[in-house]
Amino acid sequence: MDTGTHIVMGIALGGLATVDPVVQSDPTLFHAVLVGTIIGSHAPDFDTIFKLKNNATYIRHHRGLSHSIPAIILWGLLISGIIHFFVPETSFLHLWLWTALAVVIHVFVDLFNAYGTQAFRPFSNKWIAYGFINTFDPYIFLLNVVGVLAWALGAHPGYTWMTIYTVIVLYYIKRYMDKREIVKKINEYYPDTIQIATSPTLKQNYWRVAITTEDRFYVGTAINGHIEIVDEYTKVPLPDLPIMDVAKEDNNVASFLNFSPVYRWEINEYDHFTEVRFIDLRYRSKEYYPFVAVVKIDEKMNIMSSYTGWIFSEHKLQRKLFVEDYSL
Repeated sequence: MDTGTHIVMGIALGGLATVDPVVQSDPTLFHAVLVGTIIGSHAPDFDTIFKLKNNATYIRHHRGLSHSIPAIILWGLLISGIIHFFVPETSFLHLWLWTALAVVIHVFVDLFNAYGTQAFRPFSNKWIAYGFINTFDPYIFLLNVVGVLAWALGAHPGYTWMTIYTVIVLYYIKRYMDKREIVKKINEYYPDTIQIATSPTLKQNYWRVAITTEDRFYVGTAINGHIEIVDEYTKVPLPDLPIMDVAKEDNNVASFLNFSPVYRWEINEYDHFTEVRFIDLRYRSKEYYPFVAVVKIDEKMNIMSSYTGWIFSEHKLQRKLFVEDYSL
């Protein structure tokens, strides 16, 4: 989920903590728990700091180790331990339980969007992305905001949040059923399907889909249950070529390949260099594929420049790849 949703969910969990008699009876503990749930609800995304280094590092690590099983345990202990240092008179057990729950919920809800997480590390490095909740879902966000406002106006926090989260659970079930229906229809059309990647949008009845069969990729939309294919590509394995070996050694390309399960590639030759491009097929928007990895390689097999990340026009991409005064 996005940062705003994680924060309001942290506030919500702090309110729900008042159903715990120990938290309810101790104002100091309640405030400590509220701080813990807000920080814990965002803590796994502290790996965003990797973006300060470069996109490749960020893409390789975001929602990776920081969302793993060991990290979930450590985040809860670290955050509650620091808070307890300042309020040692409070119950560490109850502070830790609610803070750890906030961390667990953060990682849990991240499993359901198209980006996903490596939540099962160290047992598996596989990206888990169930793809039926948008990274920012306005309904989930607004329900949490309504809960916060109701609480601020004097509503009982325990009852308020139990009601809100009952509705949210039902909403998750509804979205899961929506996805299941889409997947069922796709399997009827393409019985040799190997993989289906779904990506919900802000519109409830509008989904992006990327379909992998034995020999082709299909990219399309699902609108009100109707599947429309908008692009089709032949599935071609990566060639055993020296230039492709050089491309795969590039940091940006390696990060892309580590993250993207559904992509196509192309090699474009120019006068003084060759461009190798990898294109993620899951996020098509306005006839453009914004998540890419591109590397420019000169005639001597040296990498001139490369980039990976989200880019929404070819002009901006080429600006990222521009090498000033490059001598050939």
